Amino acid sequence: MDVVMFTVGAVQENCFLARPAGATSAVIVDPGEEAPRLLQAIDDAGVTLDAILLTHCHFDHVGAVAPIARATGAPVYCPQLEVPVLQDVMAFVPWPGFGPYESWDPEHTVAGGETLELGGLTFDVIFTPGHSPGHVTYAVRDHGALFSGDVLFQDSVGRTDLPGGDGPTLMRSLATLVERFDDDTTVYPGHMGITTIGRERASNPFLAQLADRR
Repeated sequence: MDVVMFTVGAVQENCFLARPAGATSAVIVDPGEEAPRLLQAIDDAGVTLDAILLTHCHFDHVGAVAPIARATGAPVYCPQLEVPVLQDVMAFVPWPGFGPYESWDPEHTVAGGETLELGGLTFDVIFTPGHSPGHVTYAVRDHGALFSGDVLFQDSVGRTDLPGGDGPTLMRSLATLVERFDDDTTVYPGHMGITTIGRERASNPFLAQLADRR
């Protein structure tokens, strides 16, 4: 799998363009900002965008959804519980000075448990709430990879002090991921650097809390 990471916007959110190596179709995960830059990257890669996948609908992950969807015609896959957020993005921006961002009505919703065949890749959708109520993680079957959004980071986890966040729920979501996936699974997170499940098992203090509870 060929994955290119773009760190965009004032909040330094990670957006990913993913495809099978050499393929001419791709998906984009969490286009949070800088739509012209991302559209140019899609064009430069010579790919057709098959889908826009959203892990959750905080503004820093969806700010470029509308212009990219309009320009490419790619359908948007949105967590079901967070559709109202995508439909009225600015109403859910918690701090002044960000945006304006355009809202969008998603073509598809996901809630966890789905299998998606998009851009030549197979994604298993996993419900991983806690950072936000409807948060999902996209596991790429046969490629040992997770697009974890804001659930799991390098040496950290997603914050739970935003509306709809819940610490115990997030810890249960983390347990789901570390129990289900092998150490060599690559984690493409919504912020900070690319990591692996094994690295986080060994060094992430939040995962150490999970181990202590067993």
